[in-house]
This record gives sequence, structure tokens and C-alpha cells, in this order.
Amino acid sequence: MTASTKNVQLAAATVSDPRWASVMARDAKADGRFYYSVGTTGVYCRPSCAARLARPENVRFHATCADAEKSGFRPCKRCKPDQASLAEQYAAKVTEACRIIEASETVPTLDELALRVGVSSFHFHRVFKQLTGLTPRAYAVAQRDQRLRQGLGGHGHDRDHGRSTSITEAIFDAGYNSNGRFYEKSNAVLGMTPTNYRAGGANTEMRFAIGECSLGAILVAQSERGVCAILLGDDPDALARELQDCFPRAKLIGGDREFEQLVAKVVGLVEAPQFGLDLPLDVRGTAFQQRVWQALREIPAGQTASYTEIARRIGSPTAVRAVAQACAANMLAVAIPCHRVVRHDGGLSGYRWGVERKRALLDKEAHA
Repeated sequence: MTASTKNVQLAAATVSDPRWASVMARDAKADGRFYYSVGTTGVYCRPSCAARLARPENVRFHATCADAEKSGFRPCKRCKPDQASLAEQYAAKVTEACRIIEASETVPTLDELALRVGVSSFHFHRVFKQLTGLTPRAYAVAQRDQRLRQGLGGHGHDRDHGRSTSITEAIFDAGYNSNGRFYEKSNAVLGMTPTNYRAGGANTEMRFAIGECSLGAILVAQSERGVCAILLGDDPDALARELQDCFPRAKLIGGDREFEQLVAKVVGLVEAPQFGLDLPLDVRGTAFQQRVWQALREIPAGQTASYTEIARRIGSPTAVRAVAQACAANMLAVAIPCHRVVRHDGGLSGYRWGVERKRALLDKEAHA
């Protein structure tokens, strides 16, 4: 066999390997999955290496750095494959910043965070938002609001001092600098005033009615801000209890004839989800849940997305389990279409109101 013939065969073997496409594209997503060496230089690289592309007949693939070094190759000084990738380094810095934010009593400034993690403010802001889907300040505010919910929630008792935690203490513990600043934003943070939130919706009026649709019983509830619950089930009484459990001290008012027209619109959404719901929604959830739910509303009727895809769309590719939890926490069936989220293999997974209802909704959309 001549040298030229051998080179042609080696090149063909490389080009036919799917990993070669990642090398040609300098695909950073492939980093860590494999490495490639170049016989003429004696070095090995990660797939995203920016060095000039080697001739395919000189390329060999390796599963690990150790495999490449065992074959006599040394790490490239440009892409440093034996060290953490740039993406991994950024992820570590963002994780460190998140821990700093979570441990801080007040909202740290952008400059303070960037200095702590050793990155320029401009670059840190861009990378943080790219990885989390939020700006550092938005993340800090979300953490503060979560602490407030916990302070005002069902815990209610200070074990160290044997007394109930006051509204004022909860606000300051959460990192707000004054009562006034928080009360200006309390509706956006909690969906109601802090006193009402802590009291399980006390002094909050919710009108509701229960009807029937092709999926069984349906409960629709509306606050002064918009539709706040669309629940599905087999037992109307169980749906009413579920609403009461969520807001045990809210004033629940049975809907009148006018309200029943709103219920009819929601039933229409269930029967023909492709037309959407032209009604204001009162969507209550954490910052992360809100991002997930917004992404769900952007999935067109008749289409689906995996939990992994949703995590990637909101800028949190590793938060697949958290995405699934946000779907399970959704109280607005069909209006926030968590039924359009499926497993990565297209299979139907858990649905708050039952997998059969999920299948029925997807069938309606597919044949619309």
C-alpha cells in the first residue's frame, strides 16, 4: 500500500466519524465528550480549539485526556484540554456568585460580585445572564423575595426566641432596606399584601366556579388581578378543597351568571387550546417558575418541547429537574400549557392533572 493510498484511507476514516463534524464546527458543546490529536504536531486538543484545522489524515480521536497522553501526545497550549474548559470556569464563577448572593443580607452590587469572583463587571454581567437567564441583580432580588415568602409563610414561629416573627422582621430579614420600598412592590412579589399572604390569602377575594368539560370537572378562580387557578379533576369537591388549601383564609365567593361566562371561555380553551385564552392571568410563582411558565406559553399549539429544551431556552441548561418541578407547580392548566412538555424521547411523563388528560390535550391540538 502506498503512502498516498494510506493517507486517503485515514482521511476517509476521520471524515466518516461524526466527531469530525464537531471538530470542524469547533463545537464547544462537544468539549469533554472526546479529544483529538494531530500526528504532525504531537499535541491533542478539545473539539472547540481555535487552532488551524488539521488535515483529517493526521487526526485521531481519544475518549479522555489520559488516553491521548498514553498515546504520546501532549496537551495543546492554546485550548488547554487538560484543564477546566472556559465554560466550566464561567459556570464555577457564576455558581460562586450565586452562593454569595444567597448568603448576603442585602443585594450586592455588580462591581462587588465581579470583584469577588475575579471577573470584569461587564464580562461577569454578560456571562451570569447567559448561564442563569437573569441579571445578577434580578437573581438577588428573586432570592430576597423568596426569603420574604419563607419569612411570611407557614413557619411563623421564631424557635430561638419563642415568639412569632413579625411582618417588619421578615421584611428586613429578606434584605429590604425599608418597609416602604417593599410595600411599594408587594403585589408584584406576592400577588397580595404581605399580611394577606402570610394569612393564607386573608382579606383577598377570589371568585370561583366549577363546571364540566371533556376532561372532567374544571374549577376556575379569579382574583382582582385575573384568572389565578384553572384546575382539572374527577371530583368537583376535591377541586374546591385544593383551591382552599392553597389559600386557606381567602374569601372564596361562588361565581354568578356573569362569572359563569368566564368559565365557559376557559372550557372553550380546553376544547380548542389552539385558540388561546384572551383573559388576564394572575400568575403567582418564583422568578424561576415565571421564566419556565413564560417559555411554556411560547410553545405553539400542536408542538411539544422536552424539559431539557425548556431548560436550555431559559438559559439554565442544567436545571432540567427544576423545570419539571415548575411544571408541576403550575395552577393554570392549559392557559400555561405544561401539557406540551414531554420527555426527551417524546414520551409523556407526569402531569399534575393526569397523563391521560395530557394525552387528550395533545391529541386535540394535533388534530385541530
